[in-house]
Order: sequence, then C-alpha cells, then structure tokens
Amino acid sequence: MAIVNVTPDSFSDGGRHFSVDRAVGHALSCVAEGADILDIGGESTRPGATPVSAAEEQDRVLPVIERLARDTDALISIDTYRARTAQLAIAAGAHIINDVHGLQREPEIAAIAAQTGAGLCIMHTGRGRDRLADVVADQFDYLNRSLSIAAAANVARETIVLDPGFGFAKETVEENMALMARCDELLALGYPLLVGTSRKRFLGTLTGRDAGERDAATAATTVLLRMKGASVFRVHNVAVNRDALAIADAMIAAEPRTGKEQV
Repeated sequence: MAIVNVTPDSFSDGGRHFSVDRAVGHALSCVAEGADILDIGGESTRPGATPVSAAEEQDRVLPVIERLARDTDALISIDTYRARTAQLAIAAGAHIINDVHGLQREPEIAAIAAQTGAGLCIMHTGRGRDRLADVVADQFDYLNRSLSIAAAANVARETIVLDPGFGFAKETVEENMALMARCDELLALGYPLLVGTSRKRFLGTLTGRDAGERDAATAATTVLLRMKGASVFRVHNVAVNRDALAIADAMIAAEPRTGKEQV
C-alpha cells in the first residue's frame, strides 16, 4: 500500500505531491515499483497538524481518485475518518476506506462500507481517550468496539483488515516496540493485519535519522512484522519494502511447517 499524501504538511512528504498532477504522477510511479494499493489522503494525521474542512479534504482527494481510477488498475484507498468524504471517494472510484479512527469518530462509515461493498481498514488509535496500561489489551478493547460497529452495520467480515496504528498515541519507542513484538497476538481477532510504520518518529529515535532517511529502518520493521503475520504494508518507499518482503516471504516459505499459517 503506497502512501499518496495530497497535503502541504504531512510529516515526511508534505507538499511534495500537493497538486493533482503531482499526486497522480507519484501514485503511478508507486504502481510501477510494485504497489498493489494506493492510499490517498487529504489531511495530515501527524501530531499537531492543522485540521482541514471536509470540503477542503474532498477538493484535494477526489480529482486524484478520479484520475487514478481511469489511469491504473491498482486498488485505490481513501484515507479519511469522514463518512461523506468516504462516500464521495467510493463514487469517484475508490475501492477501500481507511479510517484512522476505527469507525469511532463517524460510525456512518461502516454503513457506507456495507452498502458499497468497499474494503474497510479499521485502525486503532490512542488519541483523545484513556488507554489501558497494557498495549495489546488496549488494542483488543478498542478494536473490538470498532468491530461491533462494523457488525451492527452488516459489514462483511471478508472486507475488513485491522491496523494497530503504530505511532498514533503510542507515546514511547518502548510502547511501539512492544506492540511490534506482540503484533501476532492480534491475529486472534480473526482478520488480516495492515501495518504502517513507514518513517515514523520512533524509528527516528532509534536510528537518529530524519524522516526522509528512515526507509532502511522501515524495511527492517516490514520484515519483522511480516514474520509476525502482517499482510499489508503501508509505506512511502515501495521498491525498498517490496524487496524486503521478497526476502521475508522466501524465509517464511523455507521454514519448517509448524501449523501456524501466515495470512
């Protein structure tokens, strides 16, 4: 899953693709490098980012989605927590809704996913709420509430993936690493896992590198999380992470069978 930020202020690439032509060009280059999914976002989710209106978000993302729906066969994801933006994006040609608030800010997104048959990524976040002390217990608590919203709206199980939300109010390196080490426990919920560690701040803390220099560290997390059972990887640098996954999958194929299947 390639990150396509149509924003001026995203933490790693803000402003670099802040026009329809640049965003589409970047997205198509990601497809050429091996991206299967293009995740289009119109509002930065970095801590402290300035919120944008629904209208501004839609003005940014809808023309990009319309162009990409014509120009590529790759799956298109809309990165939004707004139900109306999700609805318009699906009408414009998007296939997946990626909700960073896990249906708990605008639960109407669940109904849109159910009615349209769109894929649905439900992400965990710790922002704006009290959290349980244990990082994985908090994941189960939050994601089970999100899954209840999805079930009440009759979202088909096979359309859902879960995202543990690395960096979203995981306040320390230790918390992010604990989540990474125990990520396979989330497979007990019964859904594929999507992970997004790409260029995140905790990688910078560990390596001392700025955001644009964290692709090697990202690829290391991609391998580790693939070995833990993750299925989808949301990244800035597609080529590097595709190569990393090729090695990880070869390793998985070479391991003796233990009855624990990779998703």
